[in-house]
Amino acid sequence: MQEYLIKRGMTKDLEIRIIAELKVCFGAEPEKTAKGYRIKFGALKRLDVNPGADGKSVIIDTESDMNVSDEVIIDTNKRFRKYLDVITGFSAKERVKRAKSPAEEN
Repeated sequence: MQEYLIKRGMTKDLEIRIIAELKVCFGAEPEKTAKGYRIKFGALKRLDVNPGADGKSVIIDTESDMNVSDEVIIDTNKRFRKYLDVITGFSAKERVKRAKSPAEEN
């Protein structure tokens, strides 16, 4: 389970964007769960996306399917990274930098 911060200004319609971008990036209809939304796609047996408690983050939990081809894994990973870029508003490089900052303070 991983929590990703959302870029300032992109939190207003977060729940709507979670649903819309799951459809766009994965082409799958999200299923409503107790806390958020779930899809199954490619190398992911389960992808759960929940809005953070403060509405300024998303909590993503995944379960991988290890019995798929390398092509499926690469495609799924590419779509997942694109989803993170769009939903958080941060690039992969920015997300890594933000993840390191709190860790370095401890």
